Amino acid sequence: MKQILKTALIVILGNFAYAIAVAFFIEPSGLITGGGTGLALFFHRIFGFNTVHVAFVINTVLFFVGWRIMGRRFAANTLLSTFCFPVELHIAELLAVRFAPTDDIVLCTVFGGMIIGASLGIVIRTGASTGGMDIPPIVLNKFFGTPISGMMWAFDICILVLQALFAEKTLVLYGILMVIIYTNVLDRMLILGKAKTQIKVVSKKSEEIRRAILQDIDRGVTVIYGRTGYLGKDTEINLSIVSTRELARTEKLVHEIDPEAFIIVSRVSEVKGRGFTEQKKYL
Repeated sequence: MKQILKTALIVILGNFAYAIAVAFFIEPSGLITGGGTGLALFFHRIFGFNTVHVAFVINTVLFFVGWRIMGRRFAANTLLSTFCFPVELHIAELLAVRFAPTDDIVLCTVFGGMIIGASLGIVIRTGASTGGMDIPPIVLNKFFGTPISGMMWAFDICILVLQALFAEKTLVLYGILMVIIYTNVLDRMLILGKAKTQIKVVSKKSEEIRRAILQDIDRGVTVIYGRTGYLGKDTEINLSIVSTRELARTEKLVHEIDPEAFIIVSRVSEVKGRGFTEQKKYL
C-alpha cells in the first residue's frame, strides 16, 4: 500500500509539473508541442475550445480504447495520469493568470521543454504511463508489431505539422526546438542516478589490481580471459563497475600498482544488482 501511495503521489506531482509548463510557458507564448496536449492546444487556437476540456475528452477516449483493447491491468496503470492531468491543468491555468514568469519566447521554449522532459521522466520512472497519445502506439504495436518509440515520434510529428499549418513560422521553429529539449531531458531523467562507469584493466599485475579494487575501492571485479592481438599471449582483463566519484581513485590505484596498465573507461546507462540496486553481501 505504501508503494502504491508513493507511486500515485509521484504521478500526481509529475503531471502537475507538466501542467505548469503548459499553462505558464506554452499557452502564453503560443508555442506548439506534441502529444495530446499539442492536439488540445490546436483545437483551442483554431476553434476556441477550452484546452482543459479538450485534453479531458482526448485522454478519456484514449483511456477507454486502451482499456478495451489492452485490458484492465493497462487501464489501471494509466488511470491516474489520464484524469488528474486535466484537473491539474485547470489549476495551473488559474495560477498562471496571477503569475506570469516571463513573456520571452526563448525562455518559454527552454524552461517549457526542461519542465516537460523532467515531468515525463518522473512519471515514466515510476512505471506508470502518462496516458493520452502514449496509448495509440501501444495499441498499434499489439496488432501490427510496429515499434512503439517510432510510432510515438510519428504521432508527434503529425501533431506538430497540424499545428504548424496555422502558426507563425518563428513559433513553429521554437516549438520544434522545445520538443528536442524535452526529448533530451527525458532521456537524461530516465537514467538519472542509474548510470555508472565501467572500467577494464589489462595488466601483467592483474591479480594485485583485482585485490586492490576489491579491498580499497570495495567494488566487485570480474576476470575476463583474453589474448593479445600482436604477440598472441594469454592475458587477464579485470572488469569492474564504479561510481563517477570512485573512478579517479580507481585509476590512481591501478597506476600505482602498474604504471603501464592499459585502462578502458566507458559509461553504462544502468546497473542493477548487488552493490548497486541491492545491498552488498560480504561472505
